[in-house]
Amino acid sequence: MKPLIVANWKCNPITLQEAKKLFNSVKKGIKNLKNSEVVICPPFVWLSNLDFGEEKSKLQLGAQDCFWEERGAFTGEISPLMLKNSGCQYVIIGHSEKRALGETNEIINKKIKAVLKNRLKPILCVGEKEEEKEQIKETLESQLIDGLKEISPEQMNNLVIAYEPVWAIGTGNFCSVDDVLPVCLMLRKFFF
Repeated sequence: MKPLIVANWKCNPITLQEAKKLFNSVKKGIKNLKNSEVVICPPFVWLSNLDFGEEKSKLQLGAQDCFWEERGAFTGEISPLMLKNSGCQYVIIGHSEKRALGETNEIINKKIKAVLKNRLKPILCVGEKEEEKEQIKETLESQLIDGLKEISPEQMNNLVIAYEPVWAIGTGNFCSVDDVLPVCLMLRKFFF
């Protein structure tokens, strides 16, 4: 299994010119990278404006989120089918910033099913807040059990789990290897 590097650009950059400049620097930076897959997740408006050129085999396109329906009267939403038609291979689902805005495990589950139905790879984000650190096992298991409800073992092969300790994001508190290793082992045990 090769390492997967995912770059979530969030709500940056502001102009297409800046997006192209950033993207070109990433392309240049991965030229000599071997045995790794890199996924760029720019804002939706820049998805179809990036030229992969020769780096298409090393560099994949991802989206920062999606809706669970393929089409319909859902103002402002982006469907997995739209993302697939824009060249995306991956979709980030359940990011802590989306959870903070009210996204539930039930909504996350709908999105994962829609992403898999459209033959895209979901990147499911799981993680605990500061006040959940003492119940980390229960918190992560709840996110996984509810988020992956009715997902088959075959579908799991196309799923990526991203651990993001919410307490370490933008707080100045870093997440050490000693913090991450037990969580990785716990996640592995959950699936195997």
